[in-house]
Parts: sequence; structure tokens; C-alpha cells
Amino acid sequence: MTPKNSEISLEDRITGALVGAAVGDALGGPVEGYSPDQILERHAGRVHGIVGPWNGDAWRTARPIAPYHKGDGHVTDDTLMTHALIRVYDRVRDHLDAYAIADHLVPDLMTNPRWIPELEATALPLQRIFLAEKWLVTRLHYGHVDPREAGVGNIVNCGAAMYMAPVGLVNAANPQAAYTEALDIAGAHQSSYGREAAGVFAAAVAAAATPGATPDSVVTTCLSLAKDGTRTAIEQVCEVATHHTDFESALLPLRKAIAPYDTVGPDYRAPSLGARRPSRLHTIEELPIALAMLLVAGGDYRRAVLGAVNYGRDCDSIATMAGALAGALGSPVPDDWSKTVSEASRLDLWEPATALTAVTREIFDRDVTHRRTHEAAFAALGGPRCSD
Repeated sequence: MTPKNSEISLEDRITGALVGAAVGDALGGPVEGYSPDQILERHAGRVHGIVGPWNGDAWRTARPIAPYHKGDGHVTDDTLMTHALIRVYDRVRDHLDAYAIADHLVPDLMTNPRWIPELEATALPLQRIFLAEKWLVTRLHYGHVDPREAGVGNIVNCGAAMYMAPVGLVNAANPQAAYTEALDIAGAHQSSYGREAAGVFAAAVAAAATPGATPDSVVTTCLSLAKDGTRTAIEQVCEVATHHTDFESALLPLRKAIAPYDTVGPDYRAPSLGARRPSRLHTIEELPIALAMLLVAGGDYRRAVLGAVNYGRDCDSIATMAGALAGALGSPVPDDWSKTVSEASRLDLWEPATALTAVTREIFDRDVTHRRTHEAAFAALGGPRCSD
């Protein structure tokens, strides 16, 4: 029997969000970049679980995917970056900022070889991440740019947002704090609506980790914080989502709703001229669609993730976000999926959650001490004294 939302512990929410994000990532990887129609044709139906590489045994040489083994339960860079950020929290054991990215995340990407599931080899994470993430190393390590400004000039995409779930979990039940912290962290990586999406996604996870939260309350929180095109896109896309209760009927209407705000264009593999350029009128596609799939699924993990996967396009990141949100709400991640992904990727999907839970409790205790010190100082200045 699934516990009521209000009875789910912090540890269970953190575990659900992080394992849920990794599993969503692995399910979306093999169909990333394709359309719903292409997915339907390739798999003789919709994807309902873990599938193999798009090009079968030819994955090592098939373009444009090679040399990555996407599929068979392998996580992608979304999970690698999420786990890297958790390692930074585990080391700093406090709230993070852009300087923490420069001082800890970048060296981790550059100097610590790890098992990379898609490469089926031990390598530096830097060798797996794409150019928008390599930007971190270029700007912060080689360019010595102020970390708070290093994201300026990078292509605007979901690269920062895709690994911000830990920020929302560290700030569980405090979406405003999650939004603020993620904006600071993401300043080292992204600008414009890419940075905004990182803040809003972290806030969404924090909102989902609130006792009594629902998909509707998560979206409402996002709308209260999001700015410019990101806010408008979430509002428009999620309004469309309210008219659907299954992802199949929602696929095309959701794409139509996000199209005016998405800079990539109709052909995901041939981006438009204005793709990924700064704008106050646009948004990344992945966050509004993830929120929409959460609504369509009524918060159910399996349905939200499968909707995200079958949407196609950047569906590993969409499913990562949808999986994190559904998991934080308390919807259980299917055991068969999580075990297969963990074994196939040769990653312990539960250890990062255990580490982040311990850090989150430490940070909260320190926050309480800081707040009480501030309250006492403010009271001494003649302000009202807050009761314990």
C-alpha cells in the first residue's frame, strides 16, 4: 500500500526523486532526438519500459548517435551531472553557489575517472558531457571567468536545469530558497531562460517534496516564481495538459503549445537559426513538457515518465525532470526498472540519495541556527521577537 503523501519521509522523497530521475533518464536515452511518429514506427508501438539502442547492435558506428550506447538501461549525462552535483554537496555540506561549481564540480569532471555507462568504459566525465557542459571547464578552469558570470555566452539549453533536482531536495518544502540557490549555481553554466529553467525546476522539486503536494500545487508554485517566457510557456502548456488524462492524446497538443516558445524548431536534429540564443520571450522545451506530463499522469511515476519518453525530442531530460518530480511527490519508481538501470549502468542509484539526505539534514539544522541568531539580533534592535 502506497503511503499518503503527507506520511512520506524526507529520505523517501529524496530517494524517489533521485532514483526516479535516473530511471527516467535511462528510459528516454534510446529514443532521444526522435519524434513520436518515429518512435511509434521503430518500436512497433509506444515505449513501455527499457528498450535497446535505436540502431541495435550497430550503435557503435551508427550516426548521429555513435559512439554512445544509449539504451539497455544506461543512464546519460543528466544522471552523471546530477550525481556530480551531489558529490559537491557531500563535500561542502552547505548551500552551494557558483563558486562551489568552479571549486568542486569542475575539478571533479576533469580529474576523477568514473564508469561511464554509455561509453562502457572508465573515463573522465568530461569526455562524456556535451559542449554546453564542457563550457564549464573552458570558462571556469581555462578562462578564469567570475563563476557568477561564466554562463554568459553559452548556448541556452536545458544543460543546467537537467541536474538541479538536488538543489530542490536540499531545500525541500522551500521552493523560494531552491529557486534562489539554483539561480546562483546555474550562473556558472547558463544564462537567460536556461538559467531561469534551472531555478524553476529546483523550485518545482522543492514544492513536490512538500507534504500534501500535488501536481497542481507544483505547477502553481512554478508559476509564482517563473519569469518571462518560461512562465508564459508553463502556463500555456500546462493549461493544455489539464484537458488530457493519457499521454497518447496529449503528445501533439503539447508540442503545438510549446512551439511558440521553443527556439529549437520542428526538427530537433536540425535546429533553427535562432536556436538556443538568449531571449526573454522563450523557454527551454523540457521543463514545461515535464510539468505537463506530471499533470497528465496525475503525479503517477510510470505514466509521467512514459509520457515524457514517448514525446521524443530531448526526452531523456524531459523524463529526468518528470521522474524527479513524480518521485519527490512519493509515487513509487517501479522496482524492475530501477534494478535494471542500476545493474546495466553499474551505478548504485541509492547511495547518492543516502548521502544527500544526510547533508540536507545538516544544512537544515544550520539554517535553523542562523535564523534564530538573526531573530535574536533583530529583536535586540527593537523588532518583534519570534516564538520558537
